[in-house]
Amino acid sequence: MEHVPPPAEELALLDRELVQLDARRIQLLNRRAWLLSVLRPPVAPPPFTAPPARPLARPSVWGPPGGAVPAGPVAASSSVQNVLLVLGGLLLTIAAIAFTLFSWGEMGIAGRSAVLAAVTVGALVAPAPLLRRGLTSTAEALAALALVLTVLDAYALHAVAAPDTDGPAFAAVASAVLASVWAAYGLWLGRLRLPLPAAVVAGQLPLLLWAWAAGAPAVVFGWALLVTAAAGVPVALRGRGLAVRVTAAVGASMTGAVALLIGLALSVSAGGPLSAVGPGALLLAGAGVALAGAWRAPKEWAVAAGAVAGLASVAAVGGVLRTGLPWNWSVVVYLLCGIALLPVLRVRVPRPVGRGVLGASAAVTAGALVWASPVVAAVLLGPVSVLADVWSGAPEGFRGALGPSMSWPASAASPVALVLVAGVLGALRLGWARGMFAVPRPGWPVAAGAGATVLGWGAVLALLAVADVPYAVAVGVELLLVAGLLELAVRRGSGALSLTALVCGLVGAVSAGLLALAAEPATYAVFGGLLVLFAGTAARSKAVVVRSVLAVGSVLCAIVVASAAGASLGWTAPQVAPVVLVVPAVAVLLGARLRVAAVALSLEAAGAFGALVAVGLAVTDAPFLALVLALCGVLAAGTALRPERRPAAGYVAAVLFVLATWVRLVASGVSDPEAYTLPVSVAAFAVGCLRRRRDPAASSWVAYGPALSMTMVPSLVVAWSDPGWLRPLLLGVAALVVTLVGARLRLQAPLVLGGSVLALDGLHELAPHVVQVFDTLPRWAFPALAGLLLLAVGATYEQRLRDARRVRESLGRMR
Repeated sequence: MEHVPPPAEELALLDRELVQLDARRIQLLNRRAWLLSVLRPPVAPPPFTAPPARPLARPSVWGPPGGAVPAGPVAASSSVQNVLLVLGGLLLTIAAIAFTLFSWGEMGIAGRSAVLAAVTVGALVAPAPLLRRGLTSTAEALAALALVLTVLDAYALHAVAAPDTDGPAFAAVASAVLASVWAAYGLWLGRLRLPLPAAVVAGQLPLLLWAWAAGAPAVVFGWALLVTAAAGVPVALRGRGLAVRVTAAVGASMTGAVALLIGLALSVSAGGPLSAVGPGALLLAGAGVALAGAWRAPKEWAVAAGAVAGLASVAAVGGVLRTGLPWNWSVVVYLLCGIALLPVLRVRVPRPVGRGVLGASAAVTAGALVWASPVVAAVLLGPVSVLADVWSGAPEGFRGALGPSMSWPASAASPVALVLVAGVLGALRLGWARGMFAVPRPGWPVAAGAGATVLGWGAVLALLAVADVPYAVAVGVELLLVAGLLELAVRRGSGALSLTALVCGLVGAVSAGLLALAAEPATYAVFGGLLVLFAGTAARSKAVVVRSVLAVGSVLCAIVVASAAGASLGWTAPQVAPVVLVVPAVAVLLGARLRVAAVALSLEAAGAFGALVAVGLAVTDAPFLALVLALCGVLAAGTALRPERRPAAGYVAAVLFVLATWVRLVASGVSDPEAYTLPVSVAAFAVGCLRRRRDPAASSWVAYGPALSMTMVPSLVVAWSDPGWLRPLLLGVAALVVTLVGARLRLQAPLVLGGSVLALDGLHELAPHVVQVFDTLPRWAFPALAGLLLLAVGATYEQRLRDARRVRESLGRMR
């Protein structure tokens, strides 16, 4: 049988063979280089030029700690060396693990201990002479192997010497011993980069494993993690080397975060003050650790640690104070704790730490606002349900008009949260205005004032719904709020605060208007009041944007009042349409008198919307629709009297008059197309004549083309399906006259249009006879005629081409 050596012996044999092969390869390469130098002819050396400066590459993970590796072949060879060393160390590590796990039982206790101890000691001692010789990469590889071997020693010790020992307890002791040994080893060989970070990683485990071994409750786990994080903070701040500091910072962040999450979960689920004290103490201790780390940490870490400290403090204190309260009031308690962090503005702390604490306060405040926002949304959007049953009668309480969209008893704390945040924002703006503390950024005071305005308005609306005030009181208070917001928009000019107040006022006006549709008297009162408010505020304001928006709002309110008046009189929708047109008429008159172009344009655009509403109301009754379209045409024609509105309003007026005429004809049962097209053609022809008189160079297609095609084309289409003879005859005579006039006056459009219509009309009259002739011809006559036609065209092709060119040139000379 063939002898198979043990894996360790076989590995040693393979290593020796590889070394011999490498030595032989180097010998052959040197010989080859000498032969090439002998065979090549001598070449004159090039002139000396200084090599370009190459950037120094960053030191490799396994390279010297302070040296820079130059770029080029040296760096490449160093990279290859590092790869080989890493692979070699990895193979040795795998071999050691395999030996410990699988070949352990083949040796006695003495042999096992001797082998592992010898290998471990050798791997730990070998990096020292290697570092003295400058072989840093090799030393790093052996140090990594030594660290793995120490872990295997600990495993072997538990498996052989203390197999009955509790696993987690032994692991806790082993991790503590390994962390100490690795730390001492890294400090002894200070040029090695791996032992100290490995010691930091091992130091994260002892307390956690001890708590596991002791079967401790969750709060003890939290304390174990927090103490571990606290121990890692000094290392992260003052540790030896960047790798050690980064490893310690990451470890402290992870263990501290898990500890705070455990404390938060226990605090939120606590049923009484005593059960919340323990998690609260854990959270406060975590806040202290985070604050201590943030004091001397870099900027980004300091901001994050300050935010963590602030949030942990809020969770700790709020978790104790909120016990015994329902969850909706617990939010208010946490909000108060978050507001209590704001005095950090007056405390001398590092700026990044203060920013982090303020960020925590802002996060708690934002969470409270998100929780309270559905109540305000329900108050603003709830009145939409009134549209399904307009004027059905006013409900007794405010909630009756909002629909069953909220659980109002559970939302009682929402107005309190909104008032608190609004008060804080107002106090901040006042403090910044009086110089009590520095302004972080220029726009923050304005943003704080706008936020206080919005939240104060929302708090009042939420309070009305939570208290379920009477319907009339709710409508009156909403109107007063709209008046106050519009007054604020006027007083603040055109700034951000004015725009915020204007938007809130408009939203409140829409909500109040929808709410008022529940009862007829409320509709007149609310929309009449809004009309007066919008018009008065627009007249007093000096900001163009505010005036334009309020002008549009006043017109819309007037449209609602006019529509409601017709509905109160019992009129149908088409009968109400002329009444609604009174509003666009007033808008046209006021637009002509206003001096600000933007405000006038907004007012007239709102009036145009009112006209569209009137048309929509009258669309079911053709006579009323014709009347409304004609009245709209009169308004457009009156607007077109102004020079700046003439280009657009003139065309609109013409279209409206034409539509009114056509609707009237349809209502009268007229079906002949000439009755619809001929008046338009006459008017268009008159306009074309005026255009040609003012501009003789204008094309006949622009002047007369629309007028001629408006009547002749629809008449031709109807004539082709008309079995009588009168319409085709009249159309042919008219087309002949137009053609002759175009030829006489050398006008292109009448000549082409008249001739085309005349030819098509004549073809229509000859079509029955042509069909009869083709029916009498034999079948061979068609290809014969086609062949003769092709021969004739081919023989006279050039003459026909010259004729076509002359016709085109003649038409081109016409207008």
